[in-house]
Amino acid sequence: MRIDKYLKVSRLIKRRSVANEACDSGRISVNGRPVKASYDVKIGDVIEITLGERVNSYEVTALAEHVLKGDAASLYKPL
Repeated sequence: MRIDKYLKVSRLIKRRSVANEACDSGRISVNGRPVKASYDVKIGDVIEITLGERVNSYEVTALAEHVLKGDAASLYKPL
């Protein structure tokens, strides 16, 4: 699954277009490397999202094409 879609499905970022722009501007990195929006996410990847001066890290625990809002947090584990 593409990282821009994963960020939207997991509700870490509200819209896929915003996730795409974040990847293009280098604010999204996986396993310490900046990635493009087309990067294929794998279980066990560590995603870092830079928002201003704050960096949030998450480990991918599951992949799904669609999840309910209440179940979105089951796709990742905050670090």
